[in-house]
Amino acid sequence: MSDARPSAVIILAAGEGTRMKSKTPKVLHPIGGDTLLGHAMRAASGAGADSTVVVIRHQRDRVAAYVEERNASSGTPVIVADQDEVKGTGRAAECGLDALPADLTGTVVVTMGDVPLLTAETISALTAAHVEAGAVATVMTSVLEDAKMYGRIIRGADGSVERIVEFKDATEPERAVREINSGIYAFDLDVLRRQLPRVGTDNAQGEKYITDVIALAREEGGHVIAHVLEDLWQTEGVNDRTQLAQLGRVLNDRVCERHMRAGVTIVDPATTWIDVDVTIGADTVIRPGTQLLGATSIGEDVVIGPDVTLVDTEVHDGAEVKRAEAHLAVIGAGATVGPYSYLRPGTELGAKGKIGGFVETKNAKIGAGAKVPHLTYCGDAVIGDGANIGAGTIFANYDGVSKGRTNVGAHSFVGSNSVLVAPLDIADGAYVAAGSAITGAVEPGQIAIARGQQRNVDGWVERRRAGTTTAQAAQAAQSAPRTS
Repeated sequence: MSDARPSAVIILAAGEGTRMKSKTPKVLHPIGGDTLLGHAMRAASGAGADSTVVVIRHQRDRVAAYVEERNASSGTPVIVADQDEVKGTGRAAECGLDALPADLTGTVVVTMGDVPLLTAETISALTAAHVEAGAVATVMTSVLEDAKMYGRIIRGADGSVERIVEFKDATEPERAVREINSGIYAFDLDVLRRQLPRVGTDNAQGEKYITDVIALAREEGGHVIAHVLEDLWQTEGVNDRTQLAQLGRVLNDRVCERHMRAGVTIVDPATTWIDVDVTIGADTVIRPGTQLLGATSIGEDVVIGPDVTLVDTEVHDGAEVKRAEAHLAVIGAGATVGPYSYLRPGTELGAKGKIGGFVETKNAKIGAGAKVPHLTYCGDAVIGDGANIGAGTIFANYDGVSKGRTNVGAHSFVGSNSVLVAPLDIADGAYVAAGSAITGAVEPGQIAIARGQQRNVDGWVERRRAGTTTAQAAQAAQSAPRTS
């Protein structure tokens, strides 16, 4: 990354985004584990801007609340500026400028809140090119085979930028130009402050265009250049749900590639979705159908998948998770999870522990080497190291009013098909007999048995199920000669 830093970044996020056809503001739609606006704010922060301003209007309160929420967890607060009833990018940038400190000088980068693939490195490169050329304005451009309805870059004989013309205002020769305006700029702050008030709304859209600053700056004798970006995806904006999905796929491909180049095996990137904040250690294998979301952190030599969804989950070295879902959980080193397990928030599985097939856990701390292998609900529990929970066990943690906790001691054994009624303490080195419903404490070394005594009723099938195949089988078995 270049050492050049913008003094400020202004993010234009005031548009209605009507083509999204959504109650949610366009810039708050999610992609890759963050919102569109969140990605723009990340890029500005990563470029080291002294000040960042987000200009808003549509659903103002929702967007402002989102920015303030991020500010609460950020070391560099973002300024919110309101755009008034005057439409256009020029007016939006002007409102953003008004929110900056009056004595701020240097380079201001103007970007948009709907270009999620734009990187901090690209903002820095734009700033560096602007400063090195001694330009008063620099336009980030791209060259397209089909320039569609983008604004066109009109260059002078010396290669500098003379002006930018919007498609609706362009002549046929101007529309034939293939170099297009990305909508991202670097300006000298003083020049932008001086020229924006001169921009009018006499155009096909009746809007105040920031692009008009280019021609005004040249009239004043300023040097205006283009900074051509080969990676076209970085300047692609989101206008509808189709584009949201397209850019989501491109972003995910880039995230997967970054992890693979860092030593992670992703067997099938096409079916693997990884959010931008996820971390993965070297020599980990990600199998098909995996989603790693939020702030999930994966250690080294881990095997994840197939068909796994992890949200804000921590997986330590050497663990294995397959066909499972986990939210706000911790999976210890060398532990195994799945298949068909559901780890709800507050689950902590110790080193070399096991959560097996068709097990649901919630707010459960399961010690090192402890096992909850099959068909169990384990909620509000602490299970000691080396304990074993038999198949079909239910931790009955809710009495209809409040939740209770169950403690199972180290190296204890709970037999299959048991019900542990909270609040309950089972000490270290204790047993619970299969099929028991335990309501009282179990002391060290004890076995708890809480089930009805077995009673066999002779002749019941003959009386109650006469004529059935069961009755016929019983009669045949009774008639068969007994062997000693």
